Amino acid sequence: MEGKIFTLTLICVVLTGIAAVTVDIPQASYEVARGKNITLPCTYKTTTAKKPILMEWSAQAEQVDAEEIPIITYYSLEPIDTSPQYEGRIKLDMDIPSGVFNLNLFSVTLDDNKIFKCRVQVPGEQGKASDTTHLVVLVAPSKPDCGIQGRAEYGQNINLTCASREGSPPPTYSWDAFDVQNKSRTLDPKTSSINGGFLSLYNISNDTSGFFICKSTNKAGFDTCNLKLAVMPPSMNIGSTAEIIAGVAAALSLFGILVYCCCCRRKKDAEQEYAMGVREELVYVRSQ
Repeated sequence: MEGKIFTLTLICVVLTGIAAVTVDIPQASYEVARGKNITLPCTYKTTTAKKPILMEWSAQAEQVDAEEIPIITYYSLEPIDTSPQYEGRIKLDMDIPSGVFNLNLFSVTLDDNKIFKCRVQVPGEQGKASDTTHLVVLVAPSKPDCGIQGRAEYGQNINLTCASREGSPPPTYSWDAFDVQNKSRTLDPKTSSINGGFLSLYNISNDTSGFFICKSTNKAGFDTCNLKLAVMPPSMNIGSTAEIIAGVAAALSLFGILVYCCCCRRKKDAEQEYAMGVREELVYVRSQ
């Protein structure tokens, strides 16, 4: 349908005497593995015999408001201008009479994951002067980092986490679970949920213990990480332990004070009894 509309538009342009240029990149996107080479094809057609005065390839990151950066520019009366950051990594495959303006890109990096634009300017001609394509650089996911968020104790809710630091396109994540005997088991949707690289486990118990494997996958490959989960009974926290120790210390101190007081009282009573006995003996001797 789009081809018919374009054909009709081109006919109308020709009939009305308006010159037009048409730039075309065959595919909306191209894929290439990191470190490999790729050719981004671009062709153009004109309704006159005029030669282009400017032909350019540029690139723009996918982020919103990202700046469009010229890569390589051909001027009809000047040398080819190449961006310093692409120097030595690009080459034009150009044939002006045939309307060919291909871009050869060597040793592709993850930073080349961008929108590429081919633009052709012909004096006095309007129409579709540019076209774009998305270059997808394929990078297998790096080994994901796995971890546990929360306390692995009875009755708690915890998250098992999984994330690859690198991967293009962005990887997707899946989880497999095994019991303590290393037998595969199905995750119960009532006590678990998966959201990307997060596996949430609710109201965990000893039965939740086992082994978990996270798989990080994209078009370029996959990698995995393993987690061992051991759910334990609730442990006393530091605050409770400190309170218990303080209570015991206070009780021992009080007991020590009571013992000291009792010893002092007994000693005083003994001294009084001794003093009274001596007096009685003295009275008895004098009376004789």
